[in-house]
Amino acid sequence: MKKILIVLVIIAIILGLYEQTKEKPNVIVEAICIVVFMIAMMRLSSKTPSKNNDDDV
Repeated sequence: MKKILIVLVIIAIILGLYEQTKEKPNVIVEAICIVVFMIAMMRLSSKTPSKNNDDDV
């Protein structure tokens, strides 16, 4: 699942940057790329443990 999300993030970044280079970029495509990027990053970062653990006290 992690590899799929990483590939999805990379595709969203490339598509978003490509859309920016056009003379008339499509705002809907850009918005979809941002949403896909944010959701994928949220799912990837949810697997990362927090620095603030109460067990250390």
